[in-house]
Amino acid sequence: MSAIACTPSAIPTEVRHRLRLQLTTEHSITVTEADRIVTDTISFLMVCAANPHEQFRPSRQVDLGWHQFILNTHDYADFCDRTAGRFIHHVPEEFAAPVRRATADALGPTVEAIKTAGLPFHAELWLTGDGRCSQCHAGCTNCGQGGGDPS
Repeated sequence: MSAIACTPSAIPTEVRHRLRLQLTTEHSITVTEADRIVTDTISFLMVCAANPHEQFRPSRQVDLGWHQFILNTHDYADFCDRTAGRFIHHVPEEFAAPVRRATADALGPTVEAIKTAGLPFHAELWLTGDGRCSQCHAGCTNCGQGGGDPS
């Protein structure tokens, strides 16, 4: 795994505030929860950027943050360029049947990569109430960094 330089300036303050406001407005969540989602989304994307041949999964809440960030196309493209040197695509699996696995199995490698990199991490964002992978319902499994079967 590549070393990751994490700084508070991974995204500009105004981008963080905009994403937080959008999340609170569009998804009826608290400012604190929105800020945690933005933080863990950036941590997730930084791990994806540093490990282009690995397959990482976002939690449901981190995926919410990722989708919101992608909607801010200029900011997202700039972040990807600065952090990864390329665009980090969000590629849902097509034609794949939903996979039922425990959250720890499905999200464990991503959580471990974030922790190993020393990036900010909020455990409560990576757990789901039903104990299942939060992405299995949509077949969305990785940050589009490679082929293979991520399940």
